[in-house]
Amino acid sequence: MPSVSPVPPSSRDSVVAALRTAGCVFAEDEAELILATARTPAEAAAMVERRVAGLPLELVVGWAEFRGLRITVGPGVFVPRRRTEFLVEQALARAPGAGVVVDLCCGSGAVGAALAAGLGRVELHAADIDPAAVRCARGNVAAAGGHVHQGDLFEALPGDLRGRVGILAANVPYVPSDEIGLLPLEARAHEPLAALDGGADGLDVLRRVAAEAPRWLAPGGCVLVETSRHQAPTALDAFERSGLTAHLAVSEELYAHVVIGVAP
Repeated sequence: MPSVSPVPPSSRDSVVAALRTAGCVFAEDEAELILATARTPAEAAAMVERRVAGLPLELVVGWAEFRGLRITVGPGVFVPRRRTEFLVEQALARAPGAGVVVDLCCGSGAVGAALAAGLGRVELHAADIDPAAVRCARGNVAAAGGHVHQGDLFEALPGDLRGRVGILAANVPYVPSDEIGLLPLEARAHEPLAALDGGADGLDVLRRVAAEAPRWLAPGGCVLVETSRHQAPTALDAFERSGLTAHLAVSEELYAHVVIGVAP
């Protein structure tokens, strides 16, 4: 969390009180972040008002922290989750020498930006079907020289990437359609449905990625997809049916489950 410039205790206390009354569980932390981000008292007050009205904190301040990076987010763009940092960690551990990286279903581009930061100089491509996500991701991967493409999964990518990708990270939607209504209101009301809804069993998009990934991976390259505990066996089977050697990595701390497929 960034350092906070001094503000009168009464101001901080009033922000905490307003957030706590609105039901924010981490009111103190959120108040610190708002006060650190706002440039003026009026801007801080407007941020508090938006947060109290139910806007996700990341959209209130305009960014989310992801593996130490400040990732810009905006209305209608999927907010990167902390558990997805585990996917990045697994990718870096399994392919530390990757020269070509693809961030599919990129949303804000957080995964691609974090992979580029961890690998150093790479050829980075990101893609999403949502124009708002594409605009957001372009800003977030610019420092890494990344290219962002709009389109449906692999259709968005340049053809010359086939057979060259060392890391293919695909943070696909995996919530079953009939469970969307069970998600927190912040997600249901402020994030795009296409970034959440994975179809009847939540694995529609994952299956499409698994089927096509071998054509794009370099020999020994890996594809990584986040899923849930109960979906993992079916996801592993989808990867294996595509000719990939499949593994499951789990972080109990982050409640993260990442299916990894490695090309022959």
